[in-house]
Amino acid sequence: MSDLDLPQVRGQLLRGESLAPFTWFRVGGPADALFLPADQEDLSGFLRALPDDIPVTVLGVGSNVIVRDGGVPGVVVRLAGRQFAQVHVEEESGRVIAGAGALDSMVAKAAAKAGIGGLEFFAGIPGTIGGALTMNAGCYGSETKDILVTAWGYDRGGEMRVFENADFGFSYRRNAIAGQIIWQQAVFQGVRSTAEAVTARMAEITATREASQPIREKTGGSTFKNPIGPDGQKLSAWKLNDEAGMRGFRRGGAQVSEKHANFLINTGEATAADIEGLGEDVRAAVKAKHGIELEWEIKRIGRR
Repeated sequence: MSDLDLPQVRGQLLRGESLAPFTWFRVGGPADALFLPADQEDLSGFLRALPDDIPVTVLGVGSNVIVRDGGVPGVVVRLAGRQFAQVHVEEESGRVIAGAGALDSMVAKAAAKAGIGGLEFFAGIPGTIGGALTMNAGCYGSETKDILVTAWGYDRGGEMRVFENADFGFSYRRNAIAGQIIWQQAVFQGVRSTAEAVTARMAEITATREASQPIREKTGGSTFKNPIGPDGQKLSAWKLNDEAGMRGFRRGGAQVSEKHANFLINTGEATAADIEGLGEDVRAAVKAKHGIELEWEIKRIGRR
């Protein structure tokens, strides 16, 4: 679809651009078109002028996604640059205002510098604020829903939409907002603390993550959501995978991490099909061993 009739923009509009360099797995085919907007006006104007039949996909830093080998149809939007990643801390109120393109870890650091607690868990999430809103990202006992006040973004038609926390209908690793929103900014409520205390908690989270997860590898983070067992208790996906004998299991150039059995890694030459296929191997093994259907946490997009 390189012949897509697309609106004029001030940012970059790249046709047939490989998306592999934009994902942590370093796999995947090209986007029909990759749009890097110059600013919010550029993005909203583009969306308003874009024909309705052209699909739009948002890609953050690519930390929790598999882009399939056939590429992604339509337009992929990526919010790159400082204009989408500004972070402002209101020390008196304890509120943190963050652009959707800001890295979660940078938002945590900005809050810590101002002595604002409650956002420390963002230090353990390898994504952006836009992704955190979309999937209710969380770790170590905290989730985005716990601190979000309000957020706004553009709908598919380029219109600004504002949402309060209650509008999201948050649940485990998802929200209930219908339709596609390209998030632009979020407001979080923190708590007054000290820079030393917040920084210490972040260091603890970072150390735990580095000790238990293969963060130096080409990986996509946690692969499957932690399921609920038959008696209502939350189970650990990594433990189920391990008990099913999948730690270290390989398919092509993809492998279940030896360090953490809920992480898949690209050992160097994997294709997207290898990685997704390996994930399905794990799901089948867990189903056979435990009778439990694992649900993907990693998003898979594009043509096979």
